[in-house]
Amino acid sequence: MGRPSVPLSANLPPLVMGTATFNSQYNPDPYALPTTELVHRALASGVRAFDTSPYYGPAEELLGRALATDFVQSNFPRYTYRLLTKVGRVASSSFDYSPEWVRYSVQRSLRRLHTDYLDVVYCHDVEFVSPQEVLEAVRELRRIRDTEGTIHYVGISGYPVDVLSDLAELVLRETGEPLDIVMSYANFTLQNTRLLTEALPRLVAAGVDVVPNASPLGMGLLRRSGVPIGSMGDFHPAPNGLRSAIHRAAEWADTQGEKIEVIAIRFALESWLREGAKAGALGPPLARSADADPGFLSVVNLGTGERLGVSVMGVSNLDELHETLRVWHSIIEGLENKDDDEGTETGNTQSRPAAVPSALQAPTILTPSEGIITDRAWSDSRRHRILSLAQEIQAILGSEWVDFIWPSPGTDFVNTLSAEHLALKRELAGLTSAGQEKASPASRDGPTMITPPLDAVDMKIPVDAAPSDVAL
Repeated sequence: MGRPSVPLSANLPPLVMGTATFNSQYNPDPYALPTTELVHRALASGVRAFDTSPYYGPAEELLGRALATDFVQSNFPRYTYRLLTKVGRVASSSFDYSPEWVRYSVQRSLRRLHTDYLDVVYCHDVEFVSPQEVLEAVRELRRIRDTEGTIHYVGISGYPVDVLSDLAELVLRETGEPLDIVMSYANFTLQNTRLLTEALPRLVAAGVDVVPNASPLGMGLLRRSGVPIGSMGDFHPAPNGLRSAIHRAAEWADTQGEKIEVIAIRFALESWLREGAKAGALGPPLARSADADPGFLSVVNLGTGERLGVSVMGVSNLDELHETLRVWHSIIEGLENKDDDEGTETGNTQSRPAAVPSALQAPTILTPSEGIITDRAWSDSRRHRILSLAQEIQAILGSEWVDFIWPSPGTDFVNTLSAEHLALKRELAGLTSAGQEKASPASRDGPTMITPPLDAVDMKIPVDAAPSDVAL
């Protein structure tokens, strides 16, 4: 046990499936989502990493339920995929970074996810607590890593990139060991690229190995229909002025035969794959399926031999998963001719063969499906068009809203721990003093879900059922 001799970047794929959508913040009833089917389909399609958190409502439990099925157990041994979760954020205005809560949270996540170890544990939304609390939590996570082996890599996550950079530098300075991973969200999008321009150089200098970009749609802001409204209501912190500007950009995209979310997803995934490579991953973009033709070699399954920027992308239904994987395939195919891409950001397309149709001729699809156009040529053409569209959208947003960031935390934030939480901590403290800490969480939520399963996941479908063409 101890710090792994192999860096995280060697073991992580560049596409991570996020599960924040398995939560009432994004969906009125997360139990009605086809979460088991989504996880099964993702694994069968080559996705090999999942990001989750105790703060995401039932997300850990729903993900763990899917991973515990016979289908996954039989076809995808634990070592074939990565699990990334978090500690510290208890509720919307409740944070607990104390060592005893960190220990409890890790044990609870292990049970919920039906695993003996967690590949990555982040301190969640670090901007809401003091730097000393973050240091204390990082030290406790590393102690667990070194003495128990149930954690392999330790990192931090949050929104403000200046805070993340400050903390990465602090951890290195105070402990002599850099963070393995630092994740930000909504900071490399059509609207905001501060993760690249402000944070990445500092994080790399602080020795951070991997810097994932999460939420390429800006927590749902970059959608034609606006921010998602779940049972928690309108949670999004974007001001009305920014929302109106995004709406104008979405209407302009309509006039171009495009959807703003399609532009946003492809722009963020493709650009970060290249721009975030300094703190990227070496794992293959998608794992090779068991029934693949052994004689067919593809950069999609082999990688490029170089680092690729890591993105975290959440989905709520099978159509979203399918479309995400289609665009991902197309982007990766385009990497095979990246040596010919010098200067492509200028939008110069004169060198393309005249016989190859431009992506402009089929703007609303993500990848080609038939005809004479090749995947590589189509991907290259589409990349140029997306970059051009992105420039126009940023011009519509204007200097007021490009790289605008909302305050996190808000000025009225006060960390408040509930009476129930404090009572549980007292119970944990008593068990610790009695030498029973490891047994304490088992009776707290056991094998059942915290929220009763009202959902389609339990609609008379065996938990070990293999994926089908029917959405659960």
